[in-house]
Parts: sequence; structure tokens; C-alpha cells
Amino acid sequence: MAKKKIKSNFEDNLARLEEISNLLESQEIGLEEAISIFEEGVKLSKSCAATLKKAELKITELTKELSNITSIEDEEEFEE
Repeated sequence: MAKKKIKSNFEDNLARLEEISNLLESQEIGLEEAISIFEEGVKLSKSCAATLKKAELKITELTKELSNITSIEDEEEFEE
């Protein structure tokens, strides 16, 4: 269940970043509000970057495991 929550948080954060970007580009908000939502955007961006980094590390780990399994299978096939 935790994985679903992480995905949801990442997707939600990404959607909110898009909203923030649109708000800032619209230039229909005041300076104080722009600074406030920009700050929110920075925090969300850091969170998304951390989530992506974790995913990258996990993929690297899984790829190494797959490589090790393939190497073992190749060695066993060669020995037969």
C-alpha cells in the first residue's frame, strides 16, 4: 500500500507543480502570492526529484540483480 501512496504523492505533486507554473506564467497574481507559491513549487520540485532519484537507484539495483541472474544462468548452461 505504501507504493501506491508514493505514486499518488508524486503524481499529485507533479500536478500541483503544473498548476503553480501556470499561475506564475499567467501573471494574474500579486508579488506576495507569487513568492509564496514559488516557494511551494521549490519544495514540491525537491520532493519530486528525491522520488525520482530513489526510483533511479531502485532500477539500477534491479538491473544489477537481473544481470547477476543472467550471468549465473549463462555459467550453468556453459557447464552442462
